[in-house]
Amino acid sequence: MFGSGTGFSGEADASRGRVLLADDDRLTCEFIAEILRRHGHDVEVVSDGEAAIERAGRGGLDLALLDVLMPRINGLEACRIVKSLPGAGSLPVILLTMRTDTGSRVEGLRVGADDYICKPIDERELISRVTAMLRMKRLHDQVAAARARLEELSTHDEMTGLFNFRHLNTRLGDEFKRSERYHDPLSCLLIDIDGLKQWNESHGRTVGDAIVRDTARAIRAALREIDVVARYGGDEFLVILPSTHFAGALAAADRVWRDVRALSWSVDSRLRSSRPAAASLPAARITLSIGVALFPSRDVRSKDQLLRAAEASLLRSKRDGGDRICVFQHQGYIYSPSASGMPGATPAPKPPSNSGIVSARRLDPPQPSEKVPSNVTSIEGRRGSRGE
Repeated sequence: MFGSGTGFSGEADASRGRVLLADDDRLTCEFIAEILRRHGHDVEVVSDGEAAIERAGRGGLDLALLDVLMPRINGLEACRIVKSLPGAGSLPVILLTMRTDTGSRVEGLRVGADDYICKPIDERELISRVTAMLRMKRLHDQVAAARARLEELSTHDEMTGLFNFRHLNTRLGDEFKRSERYHDPLSCLLIDIDGLKQWNESHGRTVGDAIVRDTARAIRAALREIDVVARYGGDEFLVILPSTHFAGALAAADRVWRDVRALSWSVDSRLRSSRPAAASLPAARITLSIGVALFPSRDVRSKDQLLRAAEASLLRSKRDGGDRICVFQHQGYIYSPSASGMPGATPAPKPPSNSGIVSARRLDPPQPSEKVPSNVTSIEGRRGSRGE
């Protein structure tokens, strides 16, 4: 009944729906179904209350018409059960009955019915009440969709689909408390896209936004489901790695670094978007600077200290040229992953055989007296630059 060749207007289509009709009288069913179908509705017919409940539980309906007197389960009980089904509470129900007394109407409304139609059925009344119920259902669905969208935006970044800073603040606090309580390791990666400002200036923010989105997807794909990935700033991401020690955090950071570096980009003046590198267009490689911090650690006793350690590591990674990983734990280390096997890669020096670090050198941790910029002293201090 909803075929593309009907030629009905959008407003008319909005008044049509999928209707469930439950009545044990075959002639009544045929009469009502014919009226509804003639007005463009898709009608499904069942003969008792039990079948009506089973069909309503599968979803996909816009309205239910239930006869009050039916075998097995009557219309009143079927209405009560349907209204209690998960996901079917918003399904409008109209009761059909021969009774015209006020008591019968009140009883039906008490069990959750939205409207009442008395037999014999008048076509104009039937269509008017069905149209009104469908209109209410459409409005309810629109409100529910808007609410779900707002709930999504309250915890997720609109551009990348990752968690946003507000959710990160809550989640990091919960994970840190859990780690303290159960003496479980907790690691944190702070990731920055190298040279994003130059991409924005050279090719426009459309390209910069595409880089951020592709990088976000690559980071999410490189990590476990239990890992929390959030957008921390314009070109920064923060990853919480529950139950992850030093070696695991380093492996995760290395995997993220490699997967993003493997992305190949080419841009022309017309498309302004990412695409596989073409022979006629120069390819560019996106690189990351990553700061890693861990708990428990001598200098990390709170979630804010964990973030400051990650920020200090990221800052040192950027100062040393970017495209590398800096790990902070008791003492700091610069970690330069080997890019062997990648086009244009320069092999990193080999580490000692007993080291899990490809290339490392000692880095003195920040002293307690060292002044840290006011906007990075804590997770709350960064709120103003997160674009919430």
